[in-house]
Amino acid sequence: LYNSSGQLASGTVLDRDGDVLSEVVDGQRTYYDNATVRKATLHAVGDLQGNIGTGALNAFADKLTGYSLLNGAFGAQRGNDLYLTIDARYNYTAYEALGGKSGTVAVYNYETGEILCMVSAPSYDPLNVPEDITTNDRYKGAYLNRFLSSTFTPGSVYKTVTLAAALEDIPDLADRTWTCSGSVQMGDETIICSGTHGEQDIASAFANSCNVVFAQLAQELGASTMKQYTDKAGLTDSYSVDGLPTAKGSFAWEGISDGQLGWAGVGQGQDQVNPCAMMVYMGAIASGGKAAEPYLILRTESALGLPSLPHFTTRTGTLISADTAAALADLMANNVTQTYGASRFPNMDICAKSGTAEVGEGQTPHAWFAGFLRGEETPYAFVVLVENGGGGSSVAGGVAAKVLDVIVNGY
Repeated sequence: LYNSSGQLASGTVLDRDGDVLSEVVDGQRTYYDNATVRKATLHAVGDLQGNIGTGALNAFADKLTGYSLLNGAFGAQRGNDLYLTIDARYNYTAYEALGGKSGTVAVYNYETGEILCMVSAPSYDPLNVPEDITTNDRYKGAYLNRFLSSTFTPGSVYKTVTLAAALEDIPDLADRTWTCSGSVQMGDETIICSGTHGEQDIASAFANSCNVVFAQLAQELGASTMKQYTDKAGLTDSYSVDGLPTAKGSFAWEGISDGQLGWAGVGQGQDQVNPCAMMVYMGAIASGGKAAEPYLILRTESALGLPSLPHFTTRTGTLISADTAAALADLMANNVTQTYGASRFPNMDICAKSGTAEVGEGQTPHAWFAGFLRGEETPYAFVVLVENGGGGSSVAGGVAAKVLDVIVNGY
């Protein structure tokens, strides 16, 4: 099943449209003929050396060869056609949109679970592996699939969880106003805001991503309630994507001070979130509390043309109550019209939250943009993370706009 170079010598990897991403020609494994597509699909397809654990050539070798305990390697010389759920064109667009920055872009169908786009960067061309890949900082973490296997400080995308808790646990939330003068003192900590927002209601505070208001909400809710809603949202769980486990998020709620609780409530401090889990949470908000669990294998076809059994969509537990999901979705739609600019997302009923996550002195913040599209024709949830990218709405929102434009409008 493997050639003399240790390469998987059987099976073909294709995208959802049937574009061949990797096949065997004259005993040697080859890839798509465009180098950018090879880089954009590397973490889904895999490399020749087996360094990328999430790649199909490594993770789904049994599906590609047709090897089984029952039949052994019978018929495996030709191997199977393995169709992935991703679209190479969407991956290409996402990889280009990242513009050389590290990070991840993913879009999935929250009704079916199909991952349409999954890009991790930095990447490299599997047919021309850089000689300095292990020493050059430009390729730091290139073997890692950031979407599945990493966690990051979430910044303000986490405010969707704080807001869900506040909507359910603070009865007069809609009638209250808060005044932001640029910062608020909580115990030993000064919670600094991105601006001076003055008097605002909850919708304005969310659209302004006001740290002063959300830190106060977290303090009012308390650490145990914040933990309860974070766990319920699935942000501390691991998902299995066709057997590939996602990294678990982590939060420090035990014995924290008021100031630390304030920072945690705005997605800073010790908060760490996995991008896949955040995307699934977005899908749950979109679909009334439960989302389809994501998957990557569309189907396999044997050398005899026999298709595999169709994928059975599984759904998450209830990550958010239906009423709270509906209210939160409307507030996320308001973010787009009030702050992010609806004109950037033509022909889309989009609900989103940006995040600009501080990651240390002298470092540019991580840029996040997460959300979903409403409508029967566009059941898509997405997450974009640009490491040290800067502003969430401007940078990560710009990446999301390009990818969603291709998916929805075909441009």
